[in-house]
Amino acid sequence: MKTDIEIAQEAKLEPILQIAKKAGLCEEEIEYYGKYKAKVDLSVLDKQKKEGKLILVTAINPTPAGEGKTTTTIGLADGLSRIGKNVVVALREPSLGPVFGVKGGAAGGGYAQVVPMEDINLHFTGDFHAIGAANNLLAAMIDNHIFQGNELGIDPRKITWRRCVDMNDRQLRNVVDGLGGPKSGVPREDGYDITVASEIMAILCLATSLTDLKERLSRIIVGYTYADAPVTAGDLKAAGAMTALLKDAIKPNLVQTLEGTPAFVHGGPFANIAHGCNSVMATCVAMKMGDYVITEAGFGADLGAEKFLDIKCRFAGLTPSAVVVVATVRALKMHGGLAKTELSDENLVALEKGLPNLLRHVENVKNVYGLPAVVAVNRFPTDTDAEIALVIEKCKELGVNVRLSTVWAEGGKGGEDLAREVVNLCEEKSEFRFAYDEKLPIKDKISAIVTKIYGGSGVTFTAEAEAQIKRLTALGYDKTPVCMAKTQYSFSDDMTLLGAPENFTVTVRSVKMAAGAGFVIALTGNIMTMPGLPKVPAAERIDVDETGKITGLF
Repeated sequence: MKTDIEIAQEAKLEPILQIAKKAGLCEEEIEYYGKYKAKVDLSVLDKQKKEGKLILVTAINPTPAGEGKTTTTIGLADGLSRIGKNVVVALREPSLGPVFGVKGGAAGGGYAQVVPMEDINLHFTGDFHAIGAANNLLAAMIDNHIFQGNELGIDPRKITWRRCVDMNDRQLRNVVDGLGGPKSGVPREDGYDITVASEIMAILCLATSLTDLKERLSRIIVGYTYADAPVTAGDLKAAGAMTALLKDAIKPNLVQTLEGTPAFVHGGPFANIAHGCNSVMATCVAMKMGDYVITEAGFGADLGAEKFLDIKCRFAGLTPSAVVVVATVRALKMHGGLAKTELSDENLVALEKGLPNLLRHVENVKNVYGLPAVVAVNRFPTDTDAEIALVIEKCKELGVNVRLSTVWAEGGKGGEDLAREVVNLCEEKSEFRFAYDEKLPIKDKISAIVTKIYGGSGVTFTAEAEAQIKRLTALGYDKTPVCMAKTQYSFSDDMTLLGAPENFTVTVRSVKMAAGAGFVIALTGNIMTMPGLPKVPAAERIDVDETGKITGLF
């Protein structure tokens, strides 16, 4: 059996200009990054064209058995193309952290991939490096301002801006810097986040223009003064230089699927600690180019889909036409209590026990958000007909259709049936609504997410979180959406509670304002904004030969 990278390396790619023309772009509207990658000029957003239908692909809570959300997203787009539809796919960029950690890349798999796979997973067009540079420039300017006399009166104990690096590195979670004497800065406690958790990532993904980007950057709160007043990047006169670093990164990236479908890949992974959506501009460009736009949001629907709908769609004025919820029989059996080593044998008892995880996600899409949905079962060879029949039966009880997806093995051909159902769903009348009113108090919005989306009974706030909410409310920062930072493995904040747990409470330990992005961040449980590498990182399997050919990437 061929590996993902072998399939990608054997593919014959079309020149990126041909892909651009297929998407409705002319050569003057793209900037070449080699033969098979390009940036798209922002002037494309001014084109007058009816917007295409937007379809969100989300999933159940992830397990080590895998779900294949990105693979399904790509295969569905190719499936739509095969049945004669004008379609564009809009994806998130991979982070180097998972690529070298445990999860691997994020360019799809099997015969449903975006290519060039190695480039997309490894440096791509440098967007994440630019985000990291802008983030760390701001950090340097904060400490330099304090060192040079601290005219703004920044309290070093109240600095909220952290440095970042696009790598899983637990050693950097908490550091003490500025050591070495008076000429080496002011000593203070500090720390690093992974780049995707930087507020600048969210700003880049939510900005609607270069001007909007600069204005959002200037609103970033970096800390507080001795008098407890917020200090912004604008106060430090940093926004202009940060925008200069991001002027190319803000442009959407154009690549292609293995079957030549245009794909915009731009920003936005990690829906557990960030908002987990690709950029508004990439989605909007795609909607001007295609009659159907297939996009994804990170991890399970309790994270990525909730943030896509309550944050991204709210800010950008987007209304999805349909939602695809991806599941696998294997993963559902893990939610039913089986170990990964026990998944190959038929087990209807474990499957039925795990099905509530899928059904709760589907109920949320239909009943909370008012959107039509279809379940895509990413079928494995070990799935039995009886197991598939059970999934279909339980979904039909909710009035939701199920379609089998075999895109990993068959590419777009394996997504044609799902594509036809999506086309039908897009014609249904929907009543899209948000899960909460953004004008509610911060605690009420968090409670709405926990009770309506997670299925929990309530929220516990630590004393620190209570004090932070009180301060943000007094400063007028309470009338914004909420971005929850929570484990992706469970509806709850306890990663061991699989399936569809009930009667649990979520503990919010910290709350901070991302004023540039425009939302409040609530950190729950023991979620970390800087992951660590596993015992055997994927980096150990990656190599390159004397010709430059990469192996071990997946």
